[in-house]
Amino acid sequence: MKKFVCVLCLSLVASLVSVTNGYCQEDDGYNELSVRPVHEAYIMWKKTFWRQVDLNEKQNLPFFSRNSELPKILIDAVQNGLLIPYNSDSVLDSNIMSKEEFMTRVQQETFEEEDPFGGGGGDPFADPFGGGSDPFGGGSEPAEPEVLLIPSREFTSLEIKEDVYFDRMRSRMYYDIQAITIFLPGTSAYNPAGFLKQIASFRYKDLAELFLSMPDEAIWYNAQNTQSHLNLTDAFNLRLFASHIVKYANPNDERVFEIYSQSERAGILASQKIEYDFVDFENELWEF
Repeated sequence: MKKFVCVLCLSLVASLVSVTNGYCQEDDGYNELSVRPVHEAYIMWKKTFWRQVDLNEKQNLPFFSRNSELPKILIDAVQNGLLIPYNSDSVLDSNIMSKEEFMTRVQQETFEEEDPFGGGGGDPFADPFGGGSDPFGGGSEPAEPEVLLIPSREFTSLEIKEDVYFDRMRSRMYYDIQAITIFLPGTSAYNPAGFLKQIASFRYKDLAELFLSMPDEAIWYNAQNTQSHLNLTDAFNLRLFASHIVKYANPNDERVFEIYSQSERAGILASQKIEYDFVDFENELWEF
């Protein structure tokens, strides 16, 4: 009887542990997008920021060195099936962008010339029997048009979405990049729309792994000492990029220039003030 009771108790304990483990796997309190996750119970304060990075700025040129441009690495990785693009910076599994859609967004737009003879764009001197240059109809099939990609150096605008939080167990602030989005600027000759065109977003966790797997290509170019180039993952961890805040978490999900819409100058000054206020907040956090 005692053995039966012991076996029954052990079975109940094992079932309880199994159920608990299953629950923890579903929601264990850690952010799956974090490279170095911190349990939510340890986060005392948190805020989400969106930062715009201009790769043409002097401080950002090491991310944009010839043949190792950050956008080129991303485009090549998607083309080779090494990286998953997303439709927005929420980077959820339900928001995955197909490879075909991504490649369409980075292709040069082609425009057919209008037919001056009103024939729908066809050649007025073409063979009416459909034989191409062969008058007896024995011409070869027309070749498929060549697909041309937009040069990678045209994608000069990035947007970084990051969570900033204070870990009360380690008594330190974390800058936890969640996603990076690439844009085609409105000033590009390959963007006839004339405004910032979003291409795709990527999980930074995926990017960090990708950069580390290609040490010879994914480099932050050190112009001061070419013996000491850094991997792009290390460069992001050290926050070697220059940026300015374009959005912070708010109830209306508005961007800074929408909140301070009096003028473009007002938006720029507001962005700088938000940055300075946050630095002051971080310095004074120990007094709370």
